[in-house]
Formats: sequence, structure tokens, C-alpha cells
Amino acid sequence: MDMAAIQPGDPKRLSISYIVDKASSLWDSSPRPVKAFPWNRTLNHFIQLVVDLVLAVIRFLAIPVFCIASISEMSYCAHEGKLYLIPLPFLVGVAVAGVLQNAALESSSYLKYAEVPWHLIALLISFALLKFPGSYYPYWGRIFIPHVANGAILRTLWLLFLWFRKPQKAPENDHVDSLAESPDADMVL
Repeated sequence: MDMAAIQPGDPKRLSISYIVDKASSLWDSSPRPVKAFPWNRTLNHFIQLVVDLVLAVIRFLAIPVFCIASISEMSYCAHEGKLYLIPLPFLVGVAVAGVLQNAALESSSYLKYAEVPWHLIALLISFALLKFPGSYYPYWGRIFIPHVANGAILRTLWLLFLWFRKPQKAPENDHVDSLAESPDADMVL
């Protein structure tokens, strides 16, 4: 007995052309309100909702993971007897993050007034990618590289905090709003 087909008229294997034909026939037979629905805008809103949820989860989990990983790296340095070396690579990481942030702001004037600090997010991701394989580096790399990344991540988190704390640029007023706020608005209208 051939169990590949559900009904006797169905093809034995699904192909892309069969799926496209079925989708187009379904779309053609759908009522007009379904066709008039703004599907693209709904898809954009859905994608934005999913991205916002992912960013919220990352925002609440990133700092605890960073703290636990930093404590783990410090305990490794303490075990190796190199705890006194931690401040030097940490300060190097702080300086590197500051230099990269200033270079990004100087290279693009749009970053100064952007709503989302993508350059800082890119810095966080790049230093996290440098930090997390820290246990696979050679001996001195295991001691220095994660602490450089820790310093850079901490500086970038501080820059993100300052970014979202700065006053936002006020939206420009329409002509009607500016008339309503002026003391002579009654005379003009």
C-alpha cells in the first residue's frame, strides 16, 4: 500500500511547483477583504514585535551572563596566581572601546542623532564574540583577552546607559501647533 499520498488524486511527493500552484489557487479563491488586507504591513509589525521581544530577553539576560562569565575568568586568574594582571587588560579594553566609539561617531554624523545606537550594539556583539571563547585561547590569551573584552563591554554598557539618558531631540512642531501655543493665537484664528 502506498501511504505517501493522502488521497488518491494527491501527488506522491510534494514539489515546490505544486505548493506554489496550491498557494496561488488558494489566493485566487479567497474573498476580496482577505486580498485587501495589508499583509505586508502586518508582517512588518509581526517581525518588529519578535525583534523587540528578543531584544528584551537579551537585555535582561546579558548583564547576568556577563557578570557570571567575568567572575569565572577572575577565578581562573586567581587559580593560576595571576590575579594582579587583571587591571591592565581591563583598562586596555576600556580605552579600546572609547577609541572605537569615538571613531564611529567621527566617521558618521548620523550616529550622533540616531534613535538606536547601532555602533554601540555592534561593539558589544564584537567584544562578546571575542570574550566567550576565552577558555579556548592559549595560556596567556586566557588571561588577557577575556579581561580586555570585559573592560570594553563594561565601557560600552556605560556608553549605552549614557546614550539612553541623554535628552532626545524634540520633534519639530507643525505650523498649527505653533499657532496654538503662541499668545496671539486667538487673533490669528
